[in-house]
Parts: sequence; C-alpha cells; structure tokens
Amino acid sequence: MAQKKYLQSKLTQFLREDKIQLWKPPYTDENKEVGLALKDLAKKYSDKLECCENEVEKIMEEIRCKAIERGTGNEHYKTTGIATIEVFLPARLKKDRKNLLETHLHITGRELRSKIAETFGFQENYIKIVINKKQLQLGETLKEQGVTHNVKAMVLELKQSEEDVRKNFQVEEEKQNEAKLEEKRIQRTKRGLEILAERAEMVVDPEATPYLDIANQTGRSIRIPPSERKALMLAMGYHEKGRAFLKRKEYGIALPCLLDADKYFCECCRELLDTVDNYAVLQLDIVWCYFRLGQLECLDDADKKLKVAQECFRKCYGENHQRLVHIKGNCGKEKVLFLRLYLLQGIRNYHSGNGEEAYEYLNKACQLFKELYIDPSKVHNLMQLGFSAQEARLGLRACDGNVDHAAVHITNRREELDQIKKEEREKKRRRLENINHLKGMGYSTRAAKQALHQAGGNLEEAQKILLRNPQMWWLNDSAPESNNRQQSPSRENIDQLVYMGFDAVAAKAALRVFRGNVQLAAQTLVHNGGRLPPDLQLSAEDSSSTPSTSPSDSAGTSSASTDEDMETEAVNEILEDIPEHEEDYLDSTLEDEEIIIAEYLSYVENIKSAAKKN
Repeated sequence: MAQKKYLQSKLTQFLREDKIQLWKPPYTDENKEVGLALKDLAKKYSDKLECCENEVEKIMEEIRCKAIERGTGNEHYKTTGIATIEVFLPARLKKDRKNLLETHLHITGRELRSKIAETFGFQENYIKIVINKKQLQLGETLKEQGVTHNVKAMVLELKQSEEDVRKNFQVEEEKQNEAKLEEKRIQRTKRGLEILAERAEMVVDPEATPYLDIANQTGRSIRIPPSERKALMLAMGYHEKGRAFLKRKEYGIALPCLLDADKYFCECCRELLDTVDNYAVLQLDIVWCYFRLGQLECLDDADKKLKVAQECFRKCYGENHQRLVHIKGNCGKEKVLFLRLYLLQGIRNYHSGNGEEAYEYLNKACQLFKELYIDPSKVHNLMQLGFSAQEARLGLRACDGNVDHAAVHITNRREELDQIKKEEREKKRRRLENINHLKGMGYSTRAAKQALHQAGGNLEEAQKILLRNPQMWWLNDSAPESNNRQQSPSRENIDQLVYMGFDAVAAKAALRVFRGNVQLAAQTLVHNGGRLPPDLQLSAEDSSSTPSTSPSDSAGTSSASTDEDMETEAVNEILEDIPEHEEDYLDSTLEDEEIIIAEYLSYVENIKSAAKKN
C-alpha cells in the first residue's frame, strides 16, 4: 500500500511537470474512454522509474478516472447543488476504501452518518465521522460545519472486531450495545475533564479532592491566566485520555480525544504554547494516529502539523536543546520525540513521492533509534534495585545507557519530586488555613477562595478585596435557590448595631443582607460610611419580598445524589488514565518505531537501487 502511494505521488509529479492532463485527448476520447496514448506514456514513465509497465499503466488509469469523476462532480455540483464527498473507510476493509458519496449540504450530520452507514454497511451508532480534522456534529447541518464539495470524510469504528462481517441479529445487537457504551464513555470523559479543570483553582483539600494541575518541566506548579487556564486544562486532559487509548492501540477512539485536545489548545495564546512541549507532542500524536489508522492522506495538513511540532520543540527546548539541558541537565529522554518526528516526516515524504527527502529523515530516525536502544539486561538490573521498568528506560536514556549513573539519576529525581510535592502540599496547607480564617470571619468558602485567588494568595489583600466588594458575600456554597431564603433580623442584633452607632434602618437592612451576621454587617457599614452600597440595598429589598420555603423546595435530593455519583464515576475514569510518572509521554519501548523504520527504509532503498540501475 505504501509503495503504491509513493508511485501515485511520483506519477502525479511527472504529469504536473510535463503539463499533461489525462482527462483530455489524446489520453481520453470523446466518450471519456482511455486513449491509446496512455499506454505510450505509461511505457515512458515506467522506464524512468524502473517499474513494471502494467502497474504504472494501471495507476495512471486510476488517476485519469479520478480526474474525470472529479470534473463530472464539479459540473454536477454547479448545476444541482449536490456535493460529492470522498469517504475513506476503515483499514480493515482492504478493498475500495476510498468511495464517493453525493449529498446536499443542508442535511444534518446525523443524516450524513445514516447515509454513510446505509451505503457502506455499518451500524449507524457504531461509527464516527471526521471531516476537516473535526468530529461531525450530528445536530448541525453540513454547511454550518464548513463541509464543502470534494471534502474528505474519514469513517472511524468505535470498536474493531473480527465478527464485524457477520450480519446476524445477535452480533448486530452486541455491536450496537458496544457503540452505545463507547459513546457514553466519551461523554463521561468530557464531563470528568470539565469537573477536574473547574476544581483546579477552587479545591479546598487537595488530599481528599482530586483535581488537575499544570506543572513546568521540573514538576512545579505554574500559574496560568484564569482566562486560559480552563482551556489548557481541558486540552491537556483530552490529550492524556487520547494517549491512553493510543497505548492500547485503540486509534479510532483516540483520534476524537486528540482532535478535541487540539481544539482547546487553539483557544490558548501562542506565547503559552511556545513555553510548553505539550502542543508539539499533540501534533505528533495526531499525525501518528492518522498513520496507524491508514488514513494519512485524510490529513491534508500533516506536513504543517509536523512543522509546527518541530518549531514548537525548538522554541521550548532551545537551539540544539540548550534550554532543555540547562533545566534538566540532559536531553536524552526527549530524543524519543524527535525520533518519531523524523519517522513521520520520512513517511510523509515517501507518500508524497519525495524519495530522497524520505531517506534523509528515515536515516535520521534510524540513527536516533540506535542511540536510544536500551539493552533489556540493563533495565532488568535497575529493576532489581527496586526501580520500575519505566524509570529504568527513562533513566538509561538520560544517562546514555550507563546503569550506575541511571540509578543515581532516578534516585535524585525521586528525592527532587518528593521535595517539590512537600512544597506544593505546604502551599495548599497555607491556602486552606487562609480560607478557614476568612470563613471564621463569616464569609463562605467560595467567597474566600475567590478573594484569595484575586489576591494571589495574600490573606491581608484578600480581606481588603472582600471589604471593598461586600457583594462577594453572596458567593455562597449552598444551592442557588437557598441563597435567597432570608429571615427577619432579630431585635437583639439590630440593637447591637445601633449601640455601635449605626442607624436602625441601615442596621436592619445590613443584617437582612448578611442573614444576621453582625460582624459582616458592621464591617460593611463601617467601610461604607454607615450605609449599604446601592447594589446591596437592592439585595436587601429583594430579600424582604422573598416568599417562605414550601415543602416542595426540598425535593430532588435523591437525583442530586445520583448526579454526584455519576460525576465521581466520570472523574475516577479520567484519573485511571492520568499517568503517575510526569515523564510518561517520553517513555517508549520503540518496538513499533523499529519495525516501521525498517519497513520504510526498505522501500526507499529499493528506489535508490532502481535509480542507480537507471
């Protein structure tokens, strides 16, 4: 298959260079049948490529037919408005993987999915469609999603099975159930990531409440602008989920997660993406996923993604990895990323018919593989010392394969991470103390956390923020409907404020706003010259007209409990796929890469041999 793609690309290059249009005479007659001149042209090009003439003629006929189909489709679209979509089917369908499908663009994504399922024999709920590197949205029209004439659509199966060819009822029912489970799994992934991202800034007890955090290359937490933090959290979370599926070789499920990650990364500013290597790694993972699905030609901007990854690595790691060496002391582990980059660049060039460039990149990948290859006995020796296989591989690559140095490196890294964790725990402990201090003053947990966040963790500044913004007191921890349930202030509390020198009307209004909290009422009146701020005066008026609670207000407790259980399940499912080791993305056995490097090098070696004979 790869060799055929190379030959197609090479012949397309020759046709372009020679300005030959196969859909016109003398290569195509008036009945759109093949002309005799095609055979002569195939002989010329087969001699040039040192290839079988019949094979070249067959591929050129495919190119000719496709050009005619495209031209006919263009005319049809102009006159009828019916677009042609090129549908790429899963790799397990060995023949006719590329097919044309005609459709109006005003139909919904769901209707297109039904049409594809019916036309090509899939269960409708068993497939996902990817167009323009995005999942097809079922509820929106094709036009709304930017789908155009001659676009490429890739079909992903949620689960691959050897039983797919069987069409009896029992198998189809099982497949449908699997698909529904996978769809629910994807929805839980989305919800779980959103919960963890929202918790990041507002978590009170990090030991009891799981949340996502962002760390730099040394493992320390870094502050991100709130406007971008959630998008970055979701991007990194989806990326980790996608990588978990990649490890299990579930490429069809991994790709939607990776594309979602790409969408959220694009919401972050360029400067932020240049400071972390996550975005570059994601670009590699997306291209790798398309390649493993056998659908690399569906990714029109694969070259662009690889260039973005390379440039991002340069900015993040520095020229010749200088910045990386300065931070970490070595760059051995990160070379794994460059091996995959060179490998994908080699594959992409080969598929584009660029034999020399392909050989150059594949040779660089091969040299890096030899450098990064690890003797299994060395991994075993380190595991005997109590280190994991992952720690052993990462340590050996960081120390150029020296077992003794690797042992010291791993031990030092463990101690360094333990120290960082202690410091981070201490920061969280101080934050919790500050929250409790503000809660002791009468503020809600939510108000305390928000004020501390705005104050950068400074307790005194947080107190000033709360005094300047008494309406923050309304950021309550309880359900929204319970926030408005006010009681008339007691005479004792009113008298207490009057005794302090405040007007009785203002005292009553302040106590009504702060639900009887004398301390907060007094602080607010002092800060505002004995009066309530205008916005709080409106709150006091609203609260005085709030109806009393009816028995039905307390309904829904059981459903809330069910929602909480579902959220816990969604979060736990995410946490299962978050790797414990912070450098998990740098760990690879390189077994797949070794096989693919050898395979593609054999292809380009055959080209070089043919060129020498020629």
